[in-house]
Amino acid sequence: MNAPAATATLGMALRQWWPILVGLLVLYVPTYLDLANGLWNTEEQAHGPIVLMVTLYLLWTRRDVFLEPSPSSVAPRPVAGWVLLVFGLLLYALGRSQEILLFEVGSQIPVLLGVLLITLGTAPVKALWFALFFLLFMVPLPGFVVDAATGPLKQNVSVIAEYVLYAASYPVARSGVTLTVGPYQLLVADACSGLHSMFSLSAMGLLYLYLMGYRDWLRNGLLIASILPIAFFANVVRVMILVLVTYHLGDEAGQGFLHGFAGVLLFVVALLLLFALDWFIGLFRKSHTNENMT
Repeated sequence: MNAPAATATLGMALRQWWPILVGLLVLYVPTYLDLANGLWNTEEQAHGPIVLMVTLYLLWTRRDVFLEPSPSSVAPRPVAGWVLLVFGLLLYALGRSQEILLFEVGSQIPVLLGVLLITLGTAPVKALWFALFFLLFMVPLPGFVVDAATGPLKQNVSVIAEYVLYAASYPVARSGVTLTVGPYQLLVADACSGLHSMFSLSAMGLLYLYLMGYRDWLRNGLLIASILPIAFFANVVRVMILVLVTYHLGDEAGQGFLHGFAGVLLFVVALLLLFALDWFIGLFRKSHTNENMT
């Protein structure tokens, strides 16, 4: 009995939404293809496809918003919706014509918000807020942000890596962002600044918190505040690993497969640290709650 009803509901939803779906596909499939053949192949933006898949999954988990909207929750907001939709389309047109990915990719958010407000109103927007917010992590960082943050991050990473390795009795010295260890010199490049790993870990950390659904504001606040320091620490570990690999195994090993593996290790270390911190905070908050109850 449920299968025919579900099929009928899906058919009705498709008849209502197919023009919108076609319009979105016409707009953004070329954008995704360009990203897949370009920016998403770089180390800095390799998280882009993951963000897209996660967003689609989050929308799918709340498909009831589109298939069976509650009549009491459907209160279209056409004025605000059309303002956002027109703004998003203008942003897309400018970004697409001038090859400004920041505008082209970023236009998805106002376009989707506008469509939802025009058709369903504010209640579905509230239900889908995290999926729409998560799309921000697909938008490439502006160049001025990257330029302003990369230099100080590289400098700090280099200083800490030098201090720790020197304390461990390795023959390491630093000049600016260049580390000399034994006969080798290693330049801490922009990719090693940790900026993009911070961006990626922020996405995964916020997704983790959303899926866990904690109601404890202190726990959420501490975990959110810890994301960037954890990403920075993990990046320092990555640089030190590359220095040690180069020192013990040679320059080819440091710049070859192990260089890419260190990037994967960076992300794993950062996520494990975040999970460990969450576990520790959970124990502390549980014991604190138990003490208050007694």
